[in-house]
Amino acid sequence: MTARRVVAFGGGHGLSASLRALRHCAPELDLDITAVVTVGDDGGSSGRLRAERGGLPPGDLRQALVALAGDHPATRRSAGLFQHRFAAVPAGVPPLGAADPDPAATDGRDPDRRDQGTNGPGAERTGARADGLAGHAVGNLVLCGLMELLGDPVAALEHAGAMLGAVGRVLPMSRQPVGIEARVRGVDPTAPDEVRTVRGQHQVAVTTGRVESLRLTPAAPAACAEAIEAIMAADWLIFGPGSWYTSVLPHLLVPQLADAIVSTSARRLVTLNLAAEKETLGLSVADHLAALHWYLAELKVDLVLADATAVGDPEPVERAAESLGARLVLAPVAVLDGTPRHDPAALGAALVPVLGADR
Repeated sequence: MTARRVVAFGGGHGLSASLRALRHCAPELDLDITAVVTVGDDGGSSGRLRAERGGLPPGDLRQALVALAGDHPATRRSAGLFQHRFAAVPAGVPPLGAADPDPAATDGRDPDRRDQGTNGPGAERTGARADGLAGHAVGNLVLCGLMELLGDPVAALEHAGAMLGAVGRVLPMSRQPVGIEARVRGVDPTAPDEVRTVRGQHQVAVTTGRVESLRLTPAAPAACAEAIEAIMAADWLIFGPGSWYTSVLPHLLVPQLADAIVSTSARRLVTLNLAAEKETLGLSVADHLAALHWYLAELKVDLVLADATAVGDPEPVERAAESLGARLVLAPVAVLDGTPRHDPAALGAALVPVLGADR
């Protein structure tokens, strides 16, 4: 069987869930997987490294690499090392590390997109000894070092992928970091109709107002050439799940990426989230699909995959899908404990008949 080339777009835990689901398709489908990752993160460890060292924020890239890591015990241990996060050291206590929670058990934002509070004033309040490593994930430091050593983020990601025995490729959407800005209504609850500009991916992700528009700075970053090549050669493009404004939509705002997404002969699939996040409060499930059209009017989609429980009344979602040229497919893709997290095995099982279907 000829390998089916799949390109998945996103960032953080949403993209990680998608990549782990694609891994579950492996026994039945021969997939050639490429992840194209946002490069706008400015929070936590990634934000600190970006501010102090320059270059691409590594956290979302790290999460994608770990999701694609091979199954050999040595590579699984290396993946665990990449996720290992240095804890603040309590005063008078020998240094101890802290590992990230299992990425498969979280379906939201990467810890790099939250304030760490493990250095400076936060450390003083807890009696911890401030140090430069506190809050950093080892994989972030490795990627930062590789990018400086090799001088190219794509080469650095290929080397890191070899270290992890990755079964797919991870690419940045651009070789240059970007800023994310949003015009948000009601940031100040005392002025619910006032629209303000919110700057930075982290601030947009946690805003309490309603996002009215989104833009990147610079407005037209150069797309990663290898990502363009992967899109043009793909059989399937997959968008979501993930933070809609800070992980999914930014790809549509890179002009060269948008042109490739529209012009490729690949089929396109959108996987919807299971619950609203802070940045999308007030947005219905159907509104998420409408946002794709708003930011890339030429975008046509073949299939929209959603969990029936999360969708509720399917009619508005079906209409929104049809407006993009898509068919809505409902499948049980959430974990069984009731939390809004995708189950990689269930999502993978839902993807098998979709990705395996002939045109």
